[in-house]
Amino acid sequence: MSTDTEKAAFTAEELLTVAAARVLEDGTTCFVGIGPPGAAANLAQRLHAPNLVLVYESGAIGAKPDRLPLSIGDGILAETADAVVAVAEMFNYWVQPGRIDVGFLGAAQIDRFGNINTTVVGDYDHPKVRLPGAGGAPEIAANCGEVIVILRQSPRAFVEAVDFVTSVGHGTGDPGHRQGLGLRGDGPTKIITDLGILEPDPRTRAFRLTALHEGVTVEQAKEATGWDLQVADELETLPPPTAEELDTLRALKA
Repeated sequence: MSTDTEKAAFTAEELLTVAAARVLEDGTTCFVGIGPPGAAANLAQRLHAPNLVLVYESGAIGAKPDRLPLSIGDGILAETADAVVAVAEMFNYWVQPGRIDVGFLGAAQIDRFGNINTTVVGDYDHPKVRLPGAGGAPEIAANCGEVIVILRQSPRAFVEAVDFVTSVGHGTGDPGHRQGLGLRGDGPTKIITDLGILEPDPRTRAFRLTALHEGVTVEQAKEATGWDLQVADELETLPPPTAEELDTLRALKA
């Protein structure tokens, strides 16, 4: 197996999936879904976080699939799980009381305060696009210890104000906004994209650029963002995916 990262070719989705996997710590409990969030969690479990507890909305706790599941109802999750509970128990006992450390979410739109839209694009009554909807995302965003959002960065997705708030991030950015709504968790702590990583400013809660993938410029990140993207004083450069990371991720999808 080659370890030459300079010659490794990868897609934008592989880049953000690897970046997301790297931020997951061993021993945490992670609520995951299908797509890049699920791929990132499974990749982390194989490479550096063997004790990462994967929890799926279908009720599987401690799943250890040997391939990426096709859906949250894929039988491989139940077959490899430490336990399987009813969906109602998953949310009533595990999610709502704050027993999940990290929730992974995607988005159709996200704003500067990490509010997420997966409901409609345009006016709610006469939308341009009707999206899949909330699912369990509002509960995850409200109650998990922290939320990590994964999506491709573009002005269409990174908007000044979402058309519909499906899942609350940091609301208006005002101090105590989440607590005033009775939300338990800390909300979104990272937005991981194909260009870099955004994190909320400790004072304003507005997401700012804190890291860029190798070869990406600040100007590119700003052009792909629908708000006036601020940049951290110390901007990290993220190393590209290694051959081991890419080989492991592709093997999961095989």
